[in-house]
Amino acid sequence: MNNKGNAWALLPLLVFIVVYVSSAIIAKDFYAVSVIVPFLAAALVALIMNRKVKFEDKIEIFCKGAGNTNIILMVLIFILAGAFAQVAKSMGAVDSTVNLGLSILPSNIMIAGLFIIACFISLSVGTSMGTIVALVPIAVGVAEKTGIVVALAVASVVCGAMFGDNLSMISDTTIAATRTQGCEMKDKFKMNFKIVLPAAIITALIFVLVTRGAEVTTVEALDYSLVKIVPYIAVIIGALAGLNVIVVLQGGIIIAGAIGFISGSFDLLGFFGAIADGIGGMSELIIISLLIAGTIEIIKANGGIDFIINKGLRGFKSKMGAEFGIAALVSLVDICTANNTVAIVTVGPIAKDISDEVGLEPKRVAGIMDMFSCVFQGIIPYGAQLISAAGLAALSPFAIMKYLFYPYLMGISAVIAIIVYNKRKTKQVENKKIKMVS
Repeated sequence: MNNKGNAWALLPLLVFIVVYVSSAIIAKDFYAVSVIVPFLAAALVALIMNRKVKFEDKIEIFCKGAGNTNIILMVLIFILAGAFAQVAKSMGAVDSTVNLGLSILPSNIMIAGLFIIACFISLSVGTSMGTIVALVPIAVGVAEKTGIVVALAVASVVCGAMFGDNLSMISDTTIAATRTQGCEMKDKFKMNFKIVLPAAIITALIFVLVTRGAEVTTVEALDYSLVKIVPYIAVIIGALAGLNVIVVLQGGIIIAGAIGFISGSFDLLGFFGAIADGIGGMSELIIISLLIAGTIEIIKANGGIDFIINKGLRGFKSKMGAEFGIAALVSLVDICTANNTVAIVTVGPIAKDISDEVGLEPKRVAGIMDMFSCVFQGIIPYGAQLISAAGLAALSPFAIMKYLFYPYLMGISAVIAIIVYNKRKTKQVENKKIKMVS
């Protein structure tokens, strides 16, 4: 394979965009066609490309990507998440949790409250996926009871999930970023926190403003059972305790099922039916995940990722240029791989070389890679975070994207931070030179 990479290897991504946008324009509705169709088209193009490689070998490469351990683990999580969400809903956990929340907090700050709770949970557990699984069903319930747009409620959870994914000490992205740059986690955390905190505060205020007219639309009394809230509490506590997400979800299904039997919400057949319905509801998400993973593996084998990396190595004439170059590089790789940890691990060694050559601070490079990879991971419609949230809420990922205030603001904050920091450093150097001359 050519080390310089191959721009044509990125063609499947262009095909996805063209097919999706074209079908939306023809149907005059961006949600009229399932995203499986454009993803399937992209996968077929990837398999047809590169005649130098036998079709059977390309199929093997595709299957290798789709069968990657991380992908299969993600699919298993989707299956269990769907089962847990439906069993909990059938048992009455969603209604009880939402009604309790509305009884305690005014409905017009519930969405901001969900965002803050998601921030805390994701920061504690270091996983955006675990946060989304635990809170999206509650967000959907809040939306139904308050008349708030469901996509907005779900977006508040995704926003909070990406806050912790970027900052948490036990997040894969934090570990990967600090290890590749050889800096302390606490140093990277302090730098990142100062940059993203304003974005988080503004996001919370935006959620308050856009939902200020929300009122409970149901006329019946807001009845709730504290016992039926236990499955969600158990999932959150298990996640905070650092238990494996598979164990947490299995435990959640068992607890929700037991409470459902005791309360008479369903019998054994109803319990099994809820599990089947929940898994069935995640089928589209699972298919998309497999298509994406296989397609990306072929793009990588054809030199698409190498092309992006080599393009990103050119033209660094200043520290600010180098920092923006690293930001663009990790962003592009994340867009192509739909995995922010993989993007950081891929770009990390190259960013380290650039850092050493130009003289950048390791904690800044680690922070920049983490922030920008999380920005795009939080907004790409085919990323695990958005497609899992969309699957749990029975929405299109594109319906959620316009409400993802935090990732957009985090990106803006990161860009401003790079400019301000480098201009300040340049000014300090100039002042030192002036003092030395005088």
